[in-house]
Amino acid sequence: MSDQKSEATTGTQISKPRPRVVCCIGDTHGYITKLQNLWSNLQSHIDPQDFQAALIIFLGDYCDRGPHTRQVIDFLISLRSSYPNQTHVFLSGNHDFAFAAFLGVLPKPLDGSHFSEGWREYEDNEEREAWYKGDGYEDMHLQGRRWAGNIKDKFNVAKGIEYKGSIYDAGPTFESYDVPHGSSDLFKAVPDEHKKFLADLVWVHEENDVCVETENGITHCKLIAVHAGLERNKNVEEQLKFLRARDTRVPKVEAISGRKNVWDIPKELSEDPIIVVSGHHGKLHVEGLRLIIDEGGGLEKNPVAAIVLPSKKIIRDTDVLAK
Repeated sequence: MSDQKSEATTGTQISKPRPRVVCCIGDTHGYITKLQNLWSNLQSHIDPQDFQAALIIFLGDYCDRGPHTRQVIDFLISLRSSYPNQTHVFLSGNHDFAFAAFLGVLPKPLDGSHFSEGWREYEDNEEREAWYKGDGYEDMHLQGRRWAGNIKDKFNVAKGIEYKGSIYDAGPTFESYDVPHGSSDLFKAVPDEHKKFLADLVWVHEENDVCVETENGITHCKLIAVHAGLERNKNVEEQLKFLRARDTRVPKVEAISGRKNVWDIPKELSEDPIIVVSGHHGKLHVEGLRLIIDEGGGLEKNPVAAIVLPSKKIIRDTDVLAK
């Protein structure tokens, strides 16, 4: 009997619970077919039980550039009822922030200031970007005015493509709601549930125990998800406090819209196993625990990608997976 008990005990010890699956999905930018194909491929790749219980983190930028922003947001809203045992996190990207700013659904500045006070810092760009001056602009956040503007330059040299309406390429988003670019008719055309979705987007998401495969085996990490990244030369806890509060007093949120200054993991985080995952940069970059998942960049020819943890497997909408 003692041998049987010992064997049973040993068997129990060997059968450890599997780490929770975490999927981080890169920028979708209005491409509903890409999003649907990527979702289907994630379902095919991940064990069904694990998929049903997965943490799904969308890294932001659901709108602009692609033609189907409205359908993308419908799809995202439907996930919580279609997959009730999953946990869904929707980060704000810089494009979503600007969309929300135009619609007037951003939280008000915590210090009681007016959005219009933030225009001055960037006023040298107003003529070139032709900021929105229609109905409701008087105290609109800077990014909302830029988003609905009509940029004078018609060609985006950095991306090698033509601008679509504004510097944010917001024209297709207006069109997805059957409204001409830059029209205040969008205020009424966007359904209330879409406005609520945009209003509720978080600027940062933190998880205290996420597993990831490393050269030393499975490592338990904290995970910080933020659309662009954390600034290198600023106190991390102060940045996180600001992002948790969604403080809109500043005209540009670097963690949502920065570039080189948010690419790396801040040095003060490098001593601990902390994953920092972002989209935004138009690149796929996996180096250690710094994960940048934006292979699409909003370009029609590029795939939309996701990373699956703990394996760090990259899944794309274009993958042909065995069923």
